[in-house]
Amino acid sequence: MNKCPILVFLCIFLYFAGIAQEKAPVKFNHVSIEDFDISKLKVDTSYGAVIIADIGSSSFKGNQKGWFTLVYTHQRRIKIINKKGFDLSSVEIPLYISSKSNSEETIENLKASTYNIENGVVVETKLKKEAIFKDKQDKNHLLTKFTLPVIKEGSIVEYSYTINSDFLFNLQPWTFQGDYPRVWSEYNLDLPNFFEYAFMFRGYNNFDIKTNKKSYTNYVVNEPSADAGTRSQSISVSSENSINRWVIKNVPVLKNEKFTAALENHISKLEFQMAGQKFPDMPHTDIMGNWETLSKKLLEDEDFGLKLAKGNPWLSDDMKDLKTGTVNQLEQAKKIYAFVKNNFKSKGNHGIYLSVPIKESFKVKTGYVADVNLLLTAMLKHENIDAEPIILSTRSNGFANQFYPLINRFNYVICQANIDGVNYYLDASKPYLGFNKLPEFCYNGAARVVNTLCTPVFFYADSVMEQKMTSIMLFNNAEKPGKWEGQVNKSFGYYESCEIREQFLNNGKEAFEKKLKETFSGDYAIDKIHFEAETNYESPMRMSHTLTIDGNDNNKLIYFNPMVNEGYHENLFKSAERKYPVEMPCQMDDTYLLQIEIPEGYVIDELPKSAKVSLNEGEGFFEYLISKSDKEINLRTRIKLKKATFLPEDYETLRNFFDFIVKKDAEQIVFKKK
Repeated sequence: MNKCPILVFLCIFLYFAGIAQEKAPVKFNHVSIEDFDISKLKVDTSYGAVIIADIGSSSFKGNQKGWFTLVYTHQRRIKIINKKGFDLSSVEIPLYISSKSNSEETIENLKASTYNIENGVVVETKLKKEAIFKDKQDKNHLLTKFTLPVIKEGSIVEYSYTINSDFLFNLQPWTFQGDYPRVWSEYNLDLPNFFEYAFMFRGYNNFDIKTNKKSYTNYVVNEPSADAGTRSQSISVSSENSINRWVIKNVPVLKNEKFTAALENHISKLEFQMAGQKFPDMPHTDIMGNWETLSKKLLEDEDFGLKLAKGNPWLSDDMKDLKTGTVNQLEQAKKIYAFVKNNFKSKGNHGIYLSVPIKESFKVKTGYVADVNLLLTAMLKHENIDAEPIILSTRSNGFANQFYPLINRFNYVICQANIDGVNYYLDASKPYLGFNKLPEFCYNGAARVVNTLCTPVFFYADSVMEQKMTSIMLFNNAEKPGKWEGQVNKSFGYYESCEIREQFLNNGKEAFEKKLKETFSGDYAIDKIHFEAETNYESPMRMSHTLTIDGNDNNKLIYFNPMVNEGYHENLFKSAERKYPVEMPCQMDDTYLLQIEIPEGYVIDELPKSAKVSLNEGEGFFEYLISKSDKEINLRTRIKLKKATFLPEDYETLRNFFDFIVKKDAEQIVFKKK
C-alpha cells in the first residue's frame, strides 16, 4: 500500500491547522525587554508608532432582562517610537446611549499600563482610576477618555476593556487599518444562529487567517418577574454558533493620495448590520427590511416625505405666477427650479432629513440642502409634475451600500423630475448649477429614488466628461525682438465653470481677476479679461484676455516654453505604488493650441519633437504635435482620459503616462540670433 498520499494529506492538514491556530505575537499583561526591539518588524516604522497587536472579540450572553447582551472585548499593544506617535497614548472609547430607553452601554475591566526600560529593567506604570473620565459627544454617544501615563520615546503601552451592550444592532465593526501600521490585527465573532447579521468587508488587504467553525452553546436568559415577590423565570436557548476569526498581518498605513473620493471606502474594515432573528419554534423576524420598506418609512416620515403627498394647497397662490408664460411641463419645471435656486439660500448639507417643515422653509427662504430640494420636489408635485426625491452619498462621505438598505450611508438629497419619459436630476441648493446639472461630488455610484419601489439609480464619475480648450496667438512686437503680444481664449469645462461662478458669488469677480493676474509673473502679464456665458448656468463659461511676453533683444538665444502658463509642471501621481483606485471626478478632454511668430532676426535652433502616446490600449491618449514654417510655429496638445476610475493594477501605467506629459510640457523652443 502506498502511504505517500496519506502523508502528504497529513502534512497539508497540519500546515493549515497551524495557520488557523497561529496566535498574536504578544502575551498581554507581560512585557519583556525583548519586546522593545522592533528591528525585525515587517512594517514601516517611520510613522512614530507601531500597533504591535490589535485584537477585538464579540460574543453574546443571556442577561437578567429577558434578552441578550453583546459583549465586546478589545486588547491593544503599541510601541511608541518617537514623538510623532504620542497621540496614540490618548484613548477615546465611544459608548452608545439611548435617549428613548434611558439606557447606555457600560464599560468594565478597563486596564491600561505604560512600560519603560529603566536601569535595564522593565518598569510598569498603571493608569489610575481618577485619570479616567467621561465626556458626552452627542445625544447618542458618551466618550470614555484617558491618557496613558509616563509616555516616552521607546515606551510600550497596552490597554484592554470590555463593553456590555443591550443594543444588538451595535455589533462592533472592526478596522484592520488606520493611521499607524499594525503588525497583527484580529477580530473574533462568536455568533448564535438565531441572530442574523449581514457581513460587509471592504479594503484591498487579503486575510492572512480566515476561519469559521461551529460550536454548540446553551444560553440562559432570566425573565424578570412582574411580581416583586416572585422569582425570575429562566429560559434556556440552544444554538449552533458560528465561530469566526479574521486576521491581517503587517497592515500598512493607507495614505490619502490625490484623486481619492473618500479614504474610508478603501480602508480594510469589517462591518455588521442586523438583518433578522429566528428562534426555535418562532416565526422569522425581519429587521433590516428591504429597499421598499426603507422607502415606505421615508415617505411616511414627517421629517422627509410625508408632506410631499399632501398636495400642499398653501403653495397655490405663489405658484400662479410661476405658471405664467409656460406652455409645457418642461418649461414650468425650469421656471420652478430657477425660482427655488435664486430665492432660497442653502446653509449647507445636513443629511437627508428636513430641519424644519417645508412650509417654514418656504416662508424664511433658507434651509439646508434637504430642505431646499424637498421643497423643490413639493412645488413640482403641486403642479402635477412627476417629481420624487433621490437619496445618495456624496464622494467625501463614501459609497452607499448597493445591496443592503442602510439608511445611515446616505447623506444628500436631490430631486428627480420625470417629464415626457425623460428623467431630469435637479439640485436647487447651488446657485451656480444649471437645470439637470448635479454637483461633481454627487457622482459616487449607487443612489435610490424614494418611491414605492425605491428604484436604484447610478451616478458614476465615468459618465461625466469635462472638456476644456485653450487657444493662444502670439505676434511679434516690431520694436523689440523676443517680445510678443497676443490673445488667449479659453473654453472651460462645465465644472471648472462652476468653480469660477462660485468664486464670483462668494468673493466677487474682481478678486478672481486679481488672483488670475498674479498667476502670471516675470516676463508674462495679462490684461483686458472678459467672460462669456457667465450667468448661463446650463453652459460652460468662456474667457479671453490679452497676453504680453517681454524679451531681451540682446540675447543671442531666446528660450521659450510653448506651454506658456499651461501644462503640467509635476506629476499628479507621486507615490511609487498605490493600493486602491484612482478616483478622478470625471473624464477629461483638454486641448491646447498655440500659434507664435518667430522673432525678427532669429531662427529656430531647437524645436521639441512631436509625440503621441496611448494609455492602456484605448483608455486615453496624449498628443503633442508641433510644426514650423518660415514665420511661425504651431503647437497642438491634447490629453484625453476616457474613464475617471483606474484600478490599482493600472496605476503604474497611469503614473508613467503623466510622467511623460510632464517631461514633454517642460521642453522649450530655442531661438538663435541670425
